[in-house]
Amino acid sequence: MEQKELLTILDQVAEGGVTPKEALQKIRVEPYKETAEGYAKIDMHRGIRQGVSEIIYGAGKTKEQILGIVQTMRSESDKAILITRMCQEAADYLSKSCPLHYDSLSKIGIVGDLSEPDGRGKIVVATGGTSDIPVAEEAALTAEFLGNKVVRLYDVGVAGIHRLMSHVDELMDATVVIAIAGMEGALASVIGGMVDCPVIAVPTSVGYGANFGGLSALLSMLNSCASGVSVVNIDNGFGAAYQASMINHIK
Repeated sequence: MEQKELLTILDQVAEGGVTPKEALQKIRVEPYKETAEGYAKIDMHRGIRQGVSEIIYGAGKTKEQILGIVQTMRSESDKAILITRMCQEAADYLSKSCPLHYDSLSKIGIVGDLSEPDGRGKIVVATGGTSDIPVAEEAALTAEFLGNKVVRLYDVGVAGIHRLMSHVDELMDATVVIAIAGMEGALASVIGGMVDCPVIAVPTSVGYGANFGGLSALLSMLNSCASGVSVVNIDNGFGAAYQASMINHIK
């Protein structure tokens, strides 16, 4: 159950359409539900507390465990379910039992169908280069799952800054920009100096030897001289999208 559903039930009680006892029955579910084998305790009330139901982190879980968690969640709700960092083997396994949409580039899996976007504006996802697209698609698909309209601007890095400048209108129209780059990570600072909205920077592990697996981009972004730039961890497209969605849903 999510906040909107809870609010609907409370409105029905206030209007007399539902009795308090009936409302209690709808709300009274276990705060968490444990899988039969005991490997997971699923937070069933997260949607009420945070507005978004639990999201499954697929890396490190077996395909059987992912399926078990999905089935447990689907037994309580018909809402779509997001799975991040899921391998192809697990996707093939789940697709036999669930209506799974899987993107092999970002390793994002979505069980069920998405609802219509309800964010107040647009989230722009921009990358420095083509090599950053896997992280960008993790961000873009997560943002779409969370109910946002997404504009993708790929391969607009500072090595050819005219490519970025040709998209000024899209950038200025954004509610939030997610700037994703490896190498020296300069894209976030450039965008941060152009727009009047929050910029969430995502350093990627793309780059040559001295890139140190994304550490150089991370430090550059943390030291950005542009105001309004915040930074998530290396390759964390999901975290950036979640934060961007929260901003885009502030009324």
